[in-house]
Amino acid sequence: MVFGRTPPLALSKDLLGRMIACRLQEQAFGGLDRESLRFLDGLARHGGSPRRRLKPGTVLLRDYQGQRHTVTVAPDGFDWQGTTYASLSAIARAITGTAWSGPRFFALAPRNGTSAPGNTKRSARGDRNGSQPARGSNKASLPLETVSPA
Repeated sequence: MVFGRTPPLALSKDLLGRMIACRLQEQAFGGLDRESLRFLDGLARHGGSPRRRLKPGTVLLRDYQGQRHTVTVAPDGFDWQGTTYASLSAIARAITGTAWSGPRFFALAPRNGTSAPGNTKRSARGDRNGSQPARGSNKASLPLETVSPA
């Protein structure tokens, strides 16, 4: 017995095989480091990944209804068209005229009921609202480009 007791009957053979392989690999090569364990513990306790932190100087690009919008992350908010906003949602609202989730609008968060950003099943023609993915060096045609400062 790898785990010291019999496994629950509800575990599928596939999952049980993966668990055994993981345990054998852990015994042969060692477990996770403290930082990884702390990260995983935080995910388990707080029910999801921690909020993404964007570094000042990061540039977000979004094409919406034929116009490219460039937002730069600042230490005190987000710069768009010479004005600093407290949130991406305020910028998304100013661009679209409707209430949008800023992280969703700039493809930093998944849409409801869909996969995370980078879903290659999206149409290259754009969304129902006329938005287009930003074109750039990213070959996947994502609606977002981020450029980190050097």
